[in-house]
Amino acid sequence: MIDIKCLGSSSAGNAYHITDGHTALLLEAGFPYKALQRALNFRMSEISGCLITHEHLDHSKAAKDVMKAGINVYTSQGTADARGLSGHRLKIIRAMEQFQIGTWSILPFDIQHDVEEPLGFLLANTAGDKLVFLTDTYYCRHRFRDLTHIMVECNYSMDIVRERVASGHLHPGQMKRLLKSHFGLEHVKDFLKANDTRKVKEIWLLHLSDGNSDEKRFKREIQEVTGKLVRVAGR
Repeated sequence: MIDIKCLGSSSAGNAYHITDGHTALLLEAGFPYKALQRALNFRMSEISGCLITHEHLDHSKAAKDVMKAGINVYTSQGTADARGLSGHRLKIIRAMEQFQIGTWSILPFDIQHDVEEPLGFLLANTAGDKLVFLTDTYYCRHRFRDLTHIMVECNYSMDIVRERVASGHLHPGQMKRLLKSHFGLEHVKDFLKANDTRKVKEIWLLHLSDGNSDEKRFKREIQEVTGKLVRVAGR
């Protein structure tokens, strides 16, 4: 059974600890390394690998220090180049080329963000669990079967964004960038309808915007659409 712990999920930093009881992974490293150490009770040696989706610091800030601590970092060449990552602890991965870390089989897939080679991840373990991790994208062309866990960005809702632009609280340029780089509530609903959710046990909503989201509403609406357990990752 997959256990998911959110260490932080916002533009201030993103990191998640997941384990199937055999192999523990860190998804993203978007905080200073010391903060990650504290959040994990200094049990960094138990982490078998760190997956990073893209170069932005709120997802990759501690990448170099994670490698210095002896943990392999798995990310794309585009992210490695942008962050200046190198060394034997860096493992370059490519979209649609599966690899293994302990009990996890991991399939990176391409996503759409304003950076070089951003990735999402599909993780499957030997117990039959299957988790999709999708953040910082405005579109996902892939479809997934037999999912048991979904971790998906739910950054904003269009009605909230439009209201904030109309009231002058959000610049139209910021709205334009937001719509071309992030998943919103409407995207999440479409994504869930397009994928096989019959076996899904829980859905995590990630990376909610401070100003453009409504945590209680988003959770309620996704529960109504899916009938599944929905959790909102804490900031």
